[in-house]
Amino acid sequence: MPSHTNLVRKHRIRFASWNIGSLTGKSMELIDVMQRRRINVACIQETRWKGHKAKALDDFKLWYLGNESRRGGVGIVVDKDLKNEVVDVKRFGERILSIKLVLDNEVINIVSVYAPQAGLDESVKIQFWEHMDGLVQGFGKGEKIIIGGDLNGHVGKDRRGYEEVHGEYGVGERNEEGISVLDFAIAFDMCIVNTFFKKREEHLVTYKSGQHASQIDFFLTRRFDRLLYKDCKVIPRESLTAQHRVVVLDMYLGTRQRKKANQVCPKIRWGRLQGVLLESFIDKVTLQGKWDFKGDTNEMWIEMTTYIKKEMSSSRRTTRKLVAQKRLRVESEESSYSSSVPPSSPREDLSSEEPGFDHHLFSSYAIKPL
Repeated sequence: MPSHTNLVRKHRIRFASWNIGSLTGKSMELIDVMQRRRINVACIQETRWKGHKAKALDDFKLWYLGNESRRGGVGIVVDKDLKNEVVDVKRFGERILSIKLVLDNEVINIVSVYAPQAGLDESVKIQFWEHMDGLVQGFGKGEKIIIGGDLNGHVGKDRRGYEEVHGEYGVGERNEEGISVLDFAIAFDMCIVNTFFKKREEHLVTYKSGQHASQIDFFLTRRFDRLLYKDCKVIPRESLTAQHRVVVLDMYLGTRQRKKANQVCPKIRWGRLQGVLLESFIDKVTLQGKWDFKGDTNEMWIEMTTYIKKEMSSSRRTTRKLVAQKRLRVESEESSYSSSVPPSSPREDLSSEEPGFDHHLFSSYAIKPL
C-alpha cells in the first residue's frame, strides 16, 4: 500500500479592485475591509503616494507605485497567507504594477492598473496601452493573468462585435475608452469577467456620483480560464471612499495535497496456533526469549514483542506450507478415487431401476467432494 495519496482540494482566492481616492490615513481601514470581506489580494488605484516600495501593513504587505506629483498611483495588498508566495514584482510607468504569485504548480500574475482619464492627452493613453501590451506579452502561456483596475472606459450593455470577450451584463453605453478595453481583450484572448455574471445594476455599478452611475472598474482574465472564476460583483456599502466601489472576484483553484494513508498493522491470528505448532511456538519463546533481561521495563517489552512477532511470522509460513501440502494430498486422493470408480450407466437405463426409486431425491442429497 502506498504511504500517501494525491488529493485535489479546491480553495477560494478572493481578489478585489478599488479606486480608493487616497491611501493616506486609510491603510488600516483598507486592511479591516479586506479581513471582513475575506479578500486575499486587493488591487488599489489612486493611492497618491510617491515612489515605489514595499511596506508592511499589520500582517499584510503592500507594494505601491506613484509619481512625484502624488497624483494617481497604484498598489497591490496581499494578505498574510499569500504574501510569502510573491516571487516577482514589475512596474511599468506610473500606472501599472504587477506581482507574480506561485501556488503549488500554478503561476498567477496579478496586475493593478489605472488608465488615463478621458480628458488627458492622446499620447498618454497610447503609452499606457503600449505598456499593457508589453506586460502581457512577457507572461508565459501557461500562466494565469488577473488584471484589476480603474480603466476609465465604458464597455456598455451592447456586446455586438465583442461576443467572445463581453458577457452582455454591462452598464450604459460604450465609449471610445471602452472600445480600447475591448480591443485589448480581443488582442490577448482575454475576457471582461464583470460582464459574465448576471447581477442587479446595484452590483454592476462601480462608480456613483449623485445621479451619475457607471461601470469603469473591471477584471480581465484569460478567456480559457474563465470557468475558474465563480463570481464577480460590486460590494456597494463600504465607506472607504464615497464614489468608487470595491469589485471582488472569486477564483477557485484546485491544489494537490499529499495525505498519508492509514497505517494498518498486520493482524496476528493467534487461534491458528494449535497442536504441534503451538507447542513449538511456546518452546521457542520460552527458551530463546530474553525473559531475564535486566534494565528498563519498556526496553524489555519492546525486545520481547519483537521476538514474539518474529516467531509468529515464522509459524504463519509453516502453517501456509502445511495447508498447501494438505490440499495437494486431498486433490491426489480425489483423482485416484475418480479413476477407480466405473463410469455411471446411461440415463436411458434408469428405467430398469426398481419402481418408486426417486433419482431427483437421491441426486439432491449426493455427497459432494471436499
